[in-house]
Amino acid sequence: MTRPLARLPGAPARLFPRQGVTCPYCFASVAPQRILFRCRGQAGRRQGCAPVLDEKLAAYTGSTAGASLPPVFAAPGRKGRADCPECGVPTGNRACPECHNPLPSAYCDSPGRIVALVGAKNAGKSTYIAVLLHELMNRVGTELDASLVACDDRTIERYKRDFARPLLEERRLLPTTASAATGPREPLVYLLTRTRRGRWSRARNDSLALVLFDTAGEDLRSREVTDLHLRYLEAADAIIFLVDPLELPGARAGVSDTVPEPRGPGDDPDSEPLNIIARVTDALRQRHGTRPGEPLPVPVAVALTKIDALRPDLLRQSALRRSRAGTGVLDLDDREAVNEQVRALLHEWQAGQLDTYLGQQYAEHALFGLSALGGVPEDGRVGAGGVRPHRAEDPLLWLLYRFGMLDGVRPGGP
Repeated sequence: MTRPLARLPGAPARLFPRQGVTCPYCFASVAPQRILFRCRGQAGRRQGCAPVLDEKLAAYTGSTAGASLPPVFAAPGRKGRADCPECGVPTGNRACPECHNPLPSAYCDSPGRIVALVGAKNAGKSTYIAVLLHELMNRVGTELDASLVACDDRTIERYKRDFARPLLEERRLLPTTASAATGPREPLVYLLTRTRRGRWSRARNDSLALVLFDTAGEDLRSREVTDLHLRYLEAADAIIFLVDPLELPGARAGVSDTVPEPRGPGDDPDSEPLNIIARVTDALRQRHGTRPGEPLPVPVAVALTKIDALRPDLLRQSALRRSRAGTGVLDLDDREAVNEQVRALLHEWQAGQLDTYLGQQYAEHALFGLSALGGVPEDGRVGAGGVRPHRAEDPLLWLLYRFGMLDGVRPGGP
């Protein structure tokens, strides 16, 4: 007997306003009235304040480069604009009072949500980030009538330098992420805004703060490192866990013969998927104050990556083989079929306890199978067919549905 997805047939959760705004950079919770404004400064003939070194921003970035900006000032943060007390120029540029990073107006004025990405060492997090963002900027964004905008210049530059250029343009595989303990590393911060058009109501915009941090596997090996470098987990409203199926005990029998052998089982138990998820769960329990056994309210998407490495005969009749219909809605029948297929594979591969644990710890979780590259790489490079992602967007679409930003339908009936 199959087990349905938690709450999937029912009404999705709506985007409820926060009591405050969570900064997507330092993850401090800020009351709206404490939000600062930054002067627009001088431009052309416009009078304004001259740039000064922003010591808080420099401390956050670890460098004074780019930290000389017009000053920040306090004003009623609930309002969208304020006059600089020094030069009198009105501004709508808002900033976090703790780290002085910019807070986009759409993020402050709408119930944005933070989505965290987590995975073990070989799960392909960096590759997944590069492909997911590219899909949202192009094919999937067009389908959803959505825009994806970087929240600062640092995000724009880092995405181009570390993700898009090497993988999508030069077709080189991305290197393993270095541990955050070796030096500061910033998240990629985007604002995803979707226009919803009802038949009888006016169009409205819903927004989601997509904060992606390509965590190194070793950063999740100990509770100490998690507290120091991954505070974003405790601020997350949803989690995407990436799991490399080659790391699961019995999965090798289902892998194509052309795929190299993974490292031996048990070589690094601290980075096994279940142990990674358990440590993240502990961090979330501390944030939410939930008791052991009480389900966490954070929706969790768990995705098997690299499903292109599985044997073709294993997927011939599988829901994982189908491409998603790009209709701007979530096909609930397809979602349940994929969920059950992945659940069956986990149990077949002696990893059923992963599904059992998630069901015990979280009020709702869903299982996915995807491929960021769409083919097995060769000699450190993307395969001859180029980057051909398969269902890479599925986890995020499910979360958009859970947040009330995407409609769910059943094409086959009620």
